[in-house]
Amino acid sequence: MQFKRRDFVKTLGVASAASLFPIVTGGCSSPKVIKNGKMKLSFRAYDLQLTHTFTVAGFSRNTTPVILTEIEYEGLVGYGEASMPPYLGESQESVTKFLTKVKLDQFNDPFRVDDILTYVDSIDINNRAAKACIDIALHDLIGKIVNQPLYKLWGLNPAKTPLTSFTIGIDTPDVVRLKTEEASRFRILKVKLGGGNDKEMINTVRSVTDVPLYVDVNQGWKDKNLALEMCHWLKEQGIQFVEQPMPKEQIDDMAWLTENSPLPTIADEAFQRLQDIAKFKGVYSGINIKLMKSTGLREAHKMITVARALDMKVMIGCMTETSCAVSAAAQLSPLVDWADLDGNLLIDNDLYEGIKIIDGKVTLNELPGIGIRVI
Repeated sequence: MQFKRRDFVKTLGVASAASLFPIVTGGCSSPKVIKNGKMKLSFRAYDLQLTHTFTVAGFSRNTTPVILTEIEYEGLVGYGEASMPPYLGESQESVTKFLTKVKLDQFNDPFRVDDILTYVDSIDINNRAAKACIDIALHDLIGKIVNQPLYKLWGLNPAKTPLTSFTIGIDTPDVVRLKTEEASRFRILKVKLGGGNDKEMINTVRSVTDVPLYVDVNQGWKDKNLALEMCHWLKEQGIQFVEQPMPKEQIDDMAWLTENSPLPTIADEAFQRLQDIAKFKGVYSGINIKLMKSTGLREAHKMITVARALDMKVMIGCMTETSCAVSAAAQLSPLVDWADLDGNLLIDNDLYEGIKIIDGKVTLNELPGIGIRVI
């Protein structure tokens, strides 16, 4: 089913028309904007160390390169992050090269979010994670100027945050059992499939726990009939949905699978930016929004609006990230159906303290901006 372009343009116009800051002003202190102030961008490379080897369909890794950013303005600092897992096609070198082109000192008002981020987006094509680290830092800065967390500026209810899943990567049965036992405080798990041992993975997890499961195939199933057989089997095992079951290029096969599957199908690698969503109406049941794909919070917020207008399910996810980017994404979590915000929990060298997972639930705090403090 193809969504008509004119209908999408109308929907997109509604999403774009809504001003992000501030949607709710009651109770917020007045913005302390110094008209002659200048924003100063700084950044540095950092490598995240994973607690366990992380294996998905196609590759394994023990580290994830990131770039950490800061935007300083009149004594306040906003923090941001770019995470570069292999499939994004970005690196510390490419992000550094992009960030050296960014001249924020031409703007003297941080609240000109659309002007600033439209300028950043226009510098070069792609570079989504590089753009996200500026977007996150800018939003964090704005929240600190008004001394309020972002979710309050968007008028969101922190009690409506969802449970988050915790990811179990592809591994041997002994290691999978260990990982599952270590994740006992989570009420939902996300199991990586597509490595040729799918039923073994699920049976091993099920030997330890009976909590609801999500599965992420990372494009690992190539044949639609086998994919449908797996969806029926997974339904019997208590799985809630299947994320990116087939290669992103197999659009017709994916539409057929979604129409016939007993489980919802969620797009991840298949889509990146806001303009990609409409063409997947009827191809997938929903989308997984990640800040490193969407160029940050501004576009992620619009993505949720458009997906809802298209009657699609929404998940908020993350890459392997510090608490900086994960806490930023969590600010939008009251708006979504599902959350997979565990990237900071997969590393052992986090530099920040942010949102907490309490009894499996994403729990926001009262800290301004994206809700973090530097450790």
